[in-house]
Amino acid sequence: QVQLVESGGGLVQAGASLRLSCAASGGTFSGYVMDWFRQAPGKEREFVAAIHARGGVSYYADSVKGRFSISRDNAKNTVYLQMNSLTPEDTAVYYCAAALVYPARSIQYWGKGTLVTVSS
Repeated sequence: QVQLVESGGGLVQAGASLRLSCAASGGTFSGYVMDWFRQAPGKEREFVAAIHARGGVSYYADSVKGRFSISRDNAKNTVYLQMNSLTPEDTAVYYCAAALVYPARSIQYWGKGTLVTVSS
């Protein structure tokens, strides 16, 4: 059983940057593809980014490509999401997830999320 805990959310102005972290415990972190999803108010949860279990290979939703960057540190059991040039449309609860299949299939575990609010 893997536990995922996100952190780093908050309230920022448009154009700012934030870095989210997701710390994993209780399992073999390096064995999982790690994903970030988000859910905006009144909308369905959507895929944001994925990183291969060993790092080095990543995949992004078109809406964040060029602005967001996913990375992982397997020694620290942590995955990160660097978010730059934030816009109000990025406002959402951000969730990390552990998956078996790259980029985001067979998700096994979810975190509880961290709220990002971007003001205009």
